[in-house]
Amino acid sequence: MLYRTLMILSRLICLMPYKLLMMFGVLLGNLYYILVKKQRERAVAQMMPALKVDEDEARRLVRKSFVNLAKNMLEIMYMPNLNSDNLSRYIDIENMDRMKDALAEGHGVVILTGHIGTWEWLSAAFTLNNMPASAIAKTQPNADYTKALNELRSKINMEIFSRGTSELLMAAKALKKGKILGFLADQDAGPGGAFIEFLGKTASTPLGPAVFSRKFGSPVMPCFILRQENGKHKVVIGEALRYKDTGDTDKDLFDLTVTMTKILEKVIRENPTQWLWFQKRWNTAPEMQKTNKHHTVKGQENK
Repeated sequence: MLYRTLMILSRLICLMPYKLLMMFGVLLGNLYYILVKKQRERAVAQMMPALKVDEDEARRLVRKSFVNLAKNMLEIMYMPNLNSDNLSRYIDIENMDRMKDALAEGHGVVILTGHIGTWEWLSAAFTLNNMPASAIAKTQPNADYTKALNELRSKINMEIFSRGTSELLMAAKALKKGKILGFLADQDAGPGGAFIEFLGKTASTPLGPAVFSRKFGSPVMPCFILRQENGKHKVVIGEALRYKDTGDTDKDLFDLTVTMTKILEKVIRENPTQWLWFQKRWNTAPEMQKTNKHHTVKGQENK
């Protein structure tokens, strides 16, 4: 029932003028900020020490982040309207040549990104430019919601590997075929992650991007989609990062992950209203760390 409701809602949203949809997003985001106390207070509590701002400023920024999140969710429902002909109406892309050059190497490309901006639209920037892209997707608590989300992703030709299946094997095959593999690398990685300072506090950080880069020789491309004041989105593609083999695998994986974490942190600090501040990023305490000698692909998931 929920699946059908969501797909009907998506079809109705796709009939709306985009500007009107974004105006509705402002109303929905402010309502969400008022009603969802638990997430609001967690976001404020996590933002204050991270950005070194007082409570009033944190609440102002968090409210804006809730508005952006509401717009993001509506834009996900609007994805069936995106195509290669109208993409430039919504998204500007910087340094696309960097991605083309990385793909031309033939080892696939690992994308480093996070819950910043409308991250689902980041995939569209590549797939609708005839660049095959894939990602490992977290199964949502509700199966109907997962089904609807995956169908919306399929509208932009996004290949999804669901967790709990043979997702790591499929992701490895995607890189071997020279495809793009996306990682949302800003989530708590549990006891098996790399413990690195992130926004002023030690956080368990996913090693997946570094592990895949090492195993397949894939360049890591930092890519972020940022909402602009003019109503459009801008995709920013950074310079390629590469795994450097010094003979100490654990240190090399850790060092590359530190570099990637600093990039993520910089983007968030520069765009604080576009990050998901209420996520449980610092759930795993450093004393819970589990050491894994010579990390393998197994267990390194993305989102």
